[in-house]
Amino acid sequence: VQLQASGGGLVQRGGSLTLSCVASGLMFDDYDIGWFRQAPGKEREFVATISVSGLNIYYTDSVKGRFTISRDNAKNTVYLQMNSLKPEDTAHYYCATGAAQATMNSSLYKYWGQGTLVTVSS
Repeated sequence: VQLQASGGGLVQRGGSLTLSCVASGLMFDDYDIGWFRQAPGKEREFVATISVSGLNIYYTDSVKGRFTISRDNAKNTVYLQMNSLKPEDTAHYYCATGAAQATMNSSLYKYWGQGTLVTVSS
């Protein structure tokens, strides 16, 4: 199983980015997908998760109303649209899968992508 995250970059406060996570080596439409992030010197934290059907979506409070997670099962891809970015959103962003169900608990995910860096300048 491989997860390839991309789309990170440098953006100014208030800007937008869209991250993509392409999965291979698995039946993509059988798996929930989660996004997590880890800022320098901090623990990895949950950002968002989406169920197989796309109907069950959860966000951490700090990104609600600004980030949107979606998936295209035909393309084996999950997206994280990030708007109104803040300097505190600066982190490496990781997609993950392999949990029994959509969860905020990172330890329950079996497979992780390599991460993509998002830097928000003030």
